[in-house]
Amino acid sequence: MVHKISNNGKSLSNNSETEKLQVFERKSALYKDLSSTVTPKTNDYSKQFAHIYAARLTELRDVLTENAKAKWGDVQILKIADLENYGGMTCVIIGTLYKHQQWKPSILRELSDEHQLTVPPPRPDYCSEKDQAYLEDEMLRIKLVGEMIDLPSIVTGIVCAVLGNEEPDGTFRVKGWCFPGCPLKTLTKSNSSGKIVLISGLNFIENSDDFAVELLREWICGMAGDVTAQKEEASVVRLIIAGNAISNNIKEYSHKSRSELKAEENTYAKETVIATQKLDAFLTDIAKCCCVTLMPGQHDPINVMMPQRPFHPCLLPKSSRFSSFQGGSNPWIGQVEECTIIGTSGQPIQDIMKASGSKDISTVEWLEKSISWRHMCPTAPDTLPAYPFYEKDPFIIKNCPDIYFSGNANKYETKLLRGEQNQVIRLVCIPQFSTSHAAVLIDLNSLDTQLIYFGTA
Repeated sequence: MVHKISNNGKSLSNNSETEKLQVFERKSALYKDLSSTVTPKTNDYSKQFAHIYAARLTELRDVLTENAKAKWGDVQILKIADLENYGGMTCVIIGTLYKHQQWKPSILRELSDEHQLTVPPPRPDYCSEKDQAYLEDEMLRIKLVGEMIDLPSIVTGIVCAVLGNEEPDGTFRVKGWCFPGCPLKTLTKSNSSGKIVLISGLNFIENSDDFAVELLREWICGMAGDVTAQKEEASVVRLIIAGNAISNNIKEYSHKSRSELKAEENTYAKETVIATQKLDAFLTDIAKCCCVTLMPGQHDPINVMMPQRPFHPCLLPKSSRFSSFQGGSNPWIGQVEECTIIGTSGQPIQDIMKASGSKDISTVEWLEKSISWRHMCPTAPDTLPAYPFYEKDPFIIKNCPDIYFSGNANKYETKLLRGEQNQVIRLVCIPQFSTSHAAVLIDLNSLDTQLIYFGTA
């Protein structure tokens, strides 16, 4: 059965009463894929990864300068190199946060450990008691100290302004923080009709024949539920699949002989091919009835470096023939009607949580912080793989979205965020469908959400 829960937790289960036969037509909606600002036109690996931090700081410096003056008044804003000439007086420095962490992924550590007889257990995060916070600009780096530093709430890559003074030992004592904040809206949202459905983590390798997947297919195609449910199904203008449609598990290889490893790799390759074919058939059925956007995920057969490009049409030969099917990048930016939607398949938020180590900050709160930082992937390329961008940082959030989502979350969370300049943003953490059997339905006009369960609830 299909079981729905609205924002207030009220059950919206479908009734099985006999209804008079009615015909509903699927609503249509204007659609624009704006992800060209995120995905690189060419892959140039000749540049150093550090250039992206310089581009990030350059683009956000003016915003932080204005915010710092508005927050702290007529305070002196200095370069880190000029602190020694300011006599330890209170001032503001603007730069990029660097969080020194002992347990960050390191190729040098992996090479030194490769001859160990036992593989150390994976760590849940990168944190330790020796973590330190630094602020760096184009020239220098300075250590941040003081009670105002909350290490679990910050990560490497955040561009911010810091109020404080230089100490005699060369450290900078923090007295206040200022972040870029939520960007202004460039498009006024009017009455946008229709609804969208968000799902992630279909995991066709393990769940292709699952009852919930079949029920989802029938529901999207308008073949499930009573008249009330089918009327609502007809209002769905687009299905957005946020990553890990093929798999949502990390493939780990144990210490085996070369022949055993080769056999295991061949088996996994065959499973991936079969799962991709089943996904193609699933998307073909959906595309006949509804528009679909498919984003790649961390464990899909796509390059893992952010931003991930869309699935190649050769991988999905049947569904790619439909004009209603569009492959999306990760991160993805699109416009449905007059709603601007930004989302990722979950890697940026998952990596932020590893770098933070905090158990008290929820996934949706990290999404909110990401808006405040004005950046989708702050930990890239430090701990999150990313292309070595040179002239600009494509992950900066330049325009305020109406909907901002993160896929493959452990549980469903949502919040309606209201900015200081009357911005309204629906934040959504999409649960993995393979474990939760749930999808998120969002009304484009009101931004209200409903969680829909497929199966026994």
